[in-house]
Amino acid sequence: MEVEYIKGAPGLDGCRSCGSSDLEPILDLGVSPLADRLPTDPADDEYRCPLHAVFCKSCSLVQIVETVDPEILFYAEYPYFSSVSASLLEHTKQNVEEIIATRNLGPDHLVVELASNDGYLLQYYHRKGIRVLGIDPSEAPAKKAREAGIETLITFFSHDAAKQLRADGISADVIHGNNVLAHVADTNGFVAGIGEILGEDGIVVIEAPYVRDLIEKNEFDTIYHQHLCYFSVTAVDALFRRHGMYLNDVRRIPIHGGSLRLFFGKKENVQPSVRTVLAEERQIGIDRPEFYRDFAERVRGFKKGLLDLLQDLRSQGKRIAGYGAAAKGCTLINYVGIDRNLMEFIVDRNEYKQGKYMSGQLQPIRAPEYLLESMPDYVLILPWNFADEILRQQAEFRSRGGKFIVPLPELKIV
Repeated sequence: MEVEYIKGAPGLDGCRSCGSSDLEPILDLGVSPLADRLPTDPADDEYRCPLHAVFCKSCSLVQIVETVDPEILFYAEYPYFSSVSASLLEHTKQNVEEIIATRNLGPDHLVVELASNDGYLLQYYHRKGIRVLGIDPSEAPAKKAREAGIETLITFFSHDAAKQLRADGISADVIHGNNVLAHVADTNGFVAGIGEILGEDGIVVIEAPYVRDLIEKNEFDTIYHQHLCYFSVTAVDALFRRHGMYLNDVRRIPIHGGSLRLFFGKKENVQPSVRTVLAEERQIGIDRPEFYRDFAERVRGFKKGLLDLLQDLRSQGKRIAGYGAAAKGCTLINYVGIDRNLMEFIVDRNEYKQGKYMSGQLQPIRAPEYLLESMPDYVLILPWNFADEILRQQAEFRSRGGKFIVPLPELKIV
């Protein structure tokens, strides 16, 4: 198989948020395939691109250096469907119900979601008779949303797109952006676009992985080409203030290994929660490069520990499979070097991934039922942030003697 390196994946001229050139390297994950761009044939050429993370000394934003064309990353058949995860749906439903209640939303209000995927979030507003509009560039999940009656624009959201929406009369009472802010190359244009379509009394609800959890829990596999930025409260507060919006409330939430739920508005009404987290970040030094300097060493230590474990199991004649052809799994197995000699196959509930191959190492992807047919001795959980849900789903496999390896935040066998 030939390897094709991404053309037009430039390095940074400056920080994606503030433009500063004062960037300090913190992690080099080498050359990596693109997560979620799953080959349909093991002989297919694969795109690969370097994956390097840096820290901006001016505004504290952690970011990767490379920018892959979003048309390549988020292609029409993009195989990620949010509704596959029951725990994510429950997490989302609770969030929506709280916002409906606290904002007293009804049929006269409009909720917009950026990167709305298959309608997993907007469905809960739609069922209550609240007007919704989803915006997502990937055709396959967007079509699923439309089939469920959720109005969805299949396009990339940008400042220019927002200006057109505003001209068409769009003024949102609530804007959701779950795990999307990190995905956009034009960070400032995206945030400016949010401000363009946000009503004067509206709120913006953003969820994003928290860089503090990423560093403290060694969650390096959260780093992949779709995730251009990794936010602290310090960094995201500065970004939105630059565009006339204020971080008024913040919560730390456990989803995806540790995330932030951030509430912005055009009127400043900063709650104690924001001041508390900003003070904590200053105290631990999240705004200084020293906080990040042993990260690469700890990642290398994890790589050795996991590789030693898998090689030892294989030397004993044990068979190993993987669960979840997740984006973070792509980073993990390719950085660690888990090839088909160590891991035979991967199972995934997403039918759009089944029958394809894992990026880079090319393990075949099968339906979860194949675990019971094949009965490997060990299964490495790649989307370890959903480990509890996966363990519940696979109770029968475990009852037959199958064991699971949870790699992060602490390597263990269950």
